[in-house]
Amino acid sequence: MAENTDRRFRLSSVIVIALGAALLGGLGTAVVMSSTLGGTATAPAPAAAEPGAQKEQTASGVPDLARRIDGDPTAIGAVDAPVVMIEFADYRCPFCSLFSRETMPKIMEQYLADGTLRIEWRDLPIFGDQSIDTAIAARAAGDQGLFWEYNAAVAAAAPDRGHPDIDRAMLIGFAEQVGVPDLAAFELGLDSETHRAAVQADLQEAQSIGATSTPIFLIGDEAIGGAQPLEAFQAIIERQAARP
Repeated sequence: MAENTDRRFRLSSVIVIALGAALLGGLGTAVVMSSTLGGTATAPAPAAAEPGAQKEQTASGVPDLARRIDGDPTAIGAVDAPVVMIEFADYRCPFCSLFSRETMPKIMEQYLADGTLRIEWRDLPIFGDQSIDTAIAARAAGDQGLFWEYNAAVAAAAPDRGHPDIDRAMLIGFAEQVGVPDLAAFELGLDSETHRAAVQADLQEAQSIGATSTPIFLIGDEAIGGAQPLEAFQAIIERQAARP
């Protein structure tokens, strides 16, 4: 009990900072309304961004949640990489999709090839049942080695604002788009209780540290909230990599 309280306290500043980033930079936030996967979530409309208002928003002293599981389809990069970046995200969050489209490929190109960084995905489905269904679908694609391709395809189709409707037909369409070889197995995976439980476990982990908005990134013992520019991530990754 004391450990959980300590972890919540250490990350409470991260959540405040993430909310501050939303107000300053139009990054948007959402509040988890239920601790179960059948729950719903609401979010305020994104605030208008002021020119030059977006700044790096970080906090230090966050818990080490890196799993470093060899063969984990929801992770990419060397298991023994010196830096792990954990992304808590919702597939229907426009700012998560913005990061995936514009910033993630550059981070991967710069830091994965040389072994500096490992990226671990965490589902934080705060925009309702369709977010949960999409998270399960990505894991079903991951069963066939295409988690990250599926993840990117969903982000590529997302609008710049608002939360897209993603029905079952679209989930299957994304699988076809990325070349999932066994579509019948994929469709069975859409109803997988194992995948649903894994999404639930990620959600509970996020709640255990007080994370209620998306996207949030834990990089080593630092955190950053919102779809910040590439330079903000570079600064933290290189600072963490330089530590003995």
